[in-house]
Parts: sequence; C-alpha cells; structure tokens
Amino acid sequence: MNRRKFIKTGVLGLTGISVLQSGRGNVMLNLPPDILVDRVKLGESGLTVSRIAMGTGTTGYNKASNQTRLGMENFVKLAHHAYERGMCFYDMADGYGSMPYVGEAIKTLPREKITLLTKMWTQDDDSDKKESVAGNIDRYRQELGTDYIDILFMHCMMSGEWPETRTHYMDGFSRAKQDGIVKAVGVSCHHIDALRKAAVNPWVDVIMARINPFGTNMDGTPEDIAAILGTAKENGKGVIGMKIFGEGKHVSDDEREQSIRFALTGGNIHCMTLGLESAVQMDDAIERVMRIAK
Repeated sequence: MNRRKFIKTGVLGLTGISVLQSGRGNVMLNLPPDILVDRVKLGESGLTVSRIAMGTGTTGYNKASNQTRLGMENFVKLAHHAYERGMCFYDMADGYGSMPYVGEAIKTLPREKITLLTKMWTQDDDSDKKESVAGNIDRYRQELGTDYIDILFMHCMMSGEWPETRTHYMDGFSRAKQDGIVKAVGVSCHHIDALRKAAVNPWVDVIMARINPFGTNMDGTPEDIAAILGTAKENGKGVIGMKIFGEGKHVSDDEREQSIRFALTGGNIHCMTLGLESAVQMDDAIERVMRIAK
C-alpha cells in the first residue's frame, strides 16, 4: 500500500473511525521486518523505553477510548503487533478504561521487556473527593496483572499550582516509588504554567507534553513549548511528546511527515506516544519515525 492509498484508508482511524472496525484490519504496509522501533534512555528516570509508545486514549473519557472500542480481540491483536514491531511501551490512563485491555494483551509477553505507563486523575488537596492513592495503585496493578508500574502520572495538570494542590497524591506516589511498586513518577501537562513547574520540580521524573509544529491543541507556541522541554531535559527529566498530529487534525501525508520530523528534531522529546488505531497506521508511523530518527 503506497502512502496515497494509506491516507484514503488509515486516516479515517486518526479521526475516530478505525481501520480495524471498517473491515480492513488485515491490510498492511509493506514494511520490511528489520524496521523496528529502537529504544532510548528516558532522561535520568532510570528507564529505557521504545521511542514510540502505543497510546490507548484517543477520544478517551468515561472509561473508554477509540482503542478500547475496537473490542478486546482487536485491541490485543494491535497491542501484539506493536510489540512485534518494537513498540513495547503502552500508555494508558484510568479514565481511558484501557488498563484491563493492556493487561489482557501482555499476559503472553515478557514483563521485563515492557514499559507500562498509566495516569491517575487527581483532586485538589482541599477536596472531599480525594481517593486512596495506594488503593488506586493496587487496583491498577490488578487490572494490568503486574506487580509494578513503570511510570505513574498525575493526569492532566492544568495549573502552575499543582505542586501545592496535589501534595496528597505526590506523597502517595513517592511512597509507592520507595516500595518499588512504581519506578518513576511525573505529570501529564495541559497548561504552560503546569509544564514550566514540571520542568524544574525535583519530584518529577518524567513529563508528558503536547507538541506539534502547528500549535494545535497545545499550551503555547511550538517554540515556547520546545524551550521549556529543553529545560526539562537539562534537569534530567524524561520527556514524552503527545498530540504529535494535533489530536488527529493534521493527518495528511505532508503533515504527518512534518509532525514527526519536528517532534524528533526540534521538539526536545525523548520519545512520543501515538494514538494509533490500526496496524496500517502503526507501520506507517514506525517507518517515518525510524527513517527520520536515523
């Protein structure tokens, strides 16, 4: 399948209609078997991860996402295809409802070769709705069928005051890290002030930030965000890029190429998460990322 044909079929999934659901799940790009996702050091977190993570939260809310809406069987097939292509990094969140799906997918995979990242929704410390951090982490581990989680985020920080308003959660994450239940902690950011704080906060091991060359669904200009992420990297933070295609708004052939090139060469990230919904999209992204990365 050439790129033009890919756009006519695979692009539908990026905007919410899965290629697998449309009956073309067996269509594959002619990707040579030796093109595999490589592994990179994630800052000073102590983790080495695949350069691309399989995102599981496209249009994710109320415990569901486009990936989980594929159904368990197709989700597992896609997750296994990712692993076979070197994408042994799975990006989840409690709000996506994707942990039981990843848990099913990794039952037959070697745990030591896999990186599991998930996210917890948090409340201000003065809220009566605060949940038990330890209880949530235990539930996450049960859903995933694992003794430990590699990376745990506080999900969707939207204020620069998060280090002051989330101490309940930060303390709980730190205890889990000390107990070996979590290897690295951090935040996913949806505001430039939150990102600035994360870049310099010593509690943070890893950051997830929105970055693309178009400034779409981002927290500032591409230049401003890249500069903040550069500071984060200087401070030893692991940096994961998200919204690489502007949440599915930039998926033409040229835009996909431009987006990945910017992320890898100008975005100041170590790796990226991509919310792919078919093997076609996955193979196309892998080919582009590995060609540009080299």
